[in-house]
Amino acid sequence: MAQQHFIGVDVGTGSARAGVFDANGRQLGVGKHDIALFQEAGGIAEQSSEDIWAAVCRSVRQAVNAAGVAPESIAGIGFDATCSLVVLGEGGRPVSVSASGERERNIVVWMDHRAREQAARINRGGHAVLRYVGGSISPEMQTPKLLWLKEQMPKSFESAWQFFDLPDFLSWRATGSLARSICTVTCKWTYLAHQQRWDAEYFRAIGLGVLADEGFARIGTEIVAAGTPLAGGLLAEAAADLGLPPGVPVAAGLIDAHAGGLGTVGATDGSGSVERRMAYVFGTSACTMTSTAEPAFVDGVWGPYFSAMVPGFWLSEGGQSAAGAAIDQLVRFHPAAPEAETRAKAEGLGLVAWLSREAAERLQQSDVPALVGGLHVVPEFLGNRAPFADPEARAVVAGLGMERGLDSLVGLYVAGVASLGYGVRQILHASRRQGIAIDEIVVSGGAAQSPLVRQLLADATGVGVSAPEAEEPVLLGSAILGAVASARYADAAAAMAAMSHIAERYQPSAATRAWHDRRFAAFETLQGAGRQIR
Repeated sequence: MAQQHFIGVDVGTGSARAGVFDANGRQLGVGKHDIALFQEAGGIAEQSSEDIWAAVCRSVRQAVNAAGVAPESIAGIGFDATCSLVVLGEGGRPVSVSASGERERNIVVWMDHRAREQAARINRGGHAVLRYVGGSISPEMQTPKLLWLKEQMPKSFESAWQFFDLPDFLSWRATGSLARSICTVTCKWTYLAHQQRWDAEYFRAIGLGVLADEGFARIGTEIVAAGTPLAGGLLAEAAADLGLPPGVPVAAGLIDAHAGGLGTVGATDGSGSVERRMAYVFGTSACTMTSTAEPAFVDGVWGPYFSAMVPGFWLSEGGQSAAGAAIDQLVRFHPAAPEAETRAKAEGLGLVAWLSREAAERLQQSDVPALVGGLHVVPEFLGNRAPFADPEARAVVAGLGMERGLDSLVGLYVAGVASLGYGVRQILHASRRQGIAIDEIVVSGGAAQSPLVRQLLADATGVGVSAPEAEEPVLLGSAILGAVASARYADAAAAMAAMSHIAERYQPSAATRAWHDRRFAAFETLQGAGRQIR
């Protein structure tokens, strides 16, 4: 068999990235291009589908060039992206979702919370489909956003030809196929995958009956498993944009966090299993994902979703809307942040990466309790996604003194990272009450690259943390989809086993267990006080 390579494309909040992998999951080359993000007061966040596609094309070309492989060796391509709402008119032209009226601003970004009131109204209805989103729908999901668009921008809603989740937009742009991934529509659009149907009564009850009356033609009538090869493969026009041959198999995609899960939970190393591993994708936001053979209903945790990540398994999805972004927000409040950022820039580092390195160096002469001192953080700057499903929650910081130096800033950083671990610990507790037994967390995402962060997560949660061999597990997850679409592997399970591997393990430290237990209790006290005050 001729040498085959597979491309994984990941569109995050701030950039598009592409990676070229061989059939063993070895990363050969990566490309990256930034994308624009328009943010305004009121939780508004918008993007442009044209800008994103252009960034994807540049990234793919860079990745293939960096890998040094012939474009003709590319045997499959997979896409993942944030779960953002893309609105297109006839002919695929962008339709504005912005108060500015700018047509290119045609994406409501996943993190946009403009539909809080619509989500609250939907939740008051007690609809049956809500049982499959943890009992409460989030303003990050698509039906509240669609309802907002219909009520606040009716012309845009009426003129829309298709409403896409961003991963499905990318596969449509590549192939012309209107097929939707079972991942996107099940996790964010209330499609009932286990029954293979939309709930027309739900759409009519919440005020989106027009979509049901149209037979759901604008949100998806062909729903396929992630990794399914889409009809016709890569279109000639898209192939020219990407620098690839026409006809390359293109897979139905995944939400970005779910691609990270696919690239990690099936890793082969002689231990662990899909059902006992939690995927923790730690980037701007954070997502926890567990897979079970039978549905598990966990209050405040999205799902269970059938076949939304690992085919044939039920997925429960938690996490927080702000994770890496929360740490960045937290440390910038500190008086020493400008000095630290100046030092970081001089060394070619971002502020958070510099703080992580500084913390690791200080901990060679000290320990975590001494570094953190009496600082406590509840980092819910953008609400609590799980297990409380509370978009109105806000951050709490306690124990601040008059310290203004770098030592205090580093301590605040470490306290913030540990607090994210306490949030994961709450999700683990809620999951265990419903019979989901997790004994290993497999991390991925840019914010989880630091060994210090991985150890803090293990200590804060009390669960062992494993790191995959892949430098870019999210890109690997999408490349796995491409490998399945190409028929190099029979299914996702076979592709995961061949292409994903565990490299390192971090076990909870017995020395700090009691300290973290006390701080977790304080975390929950502060979190509850915040709710009570509000």
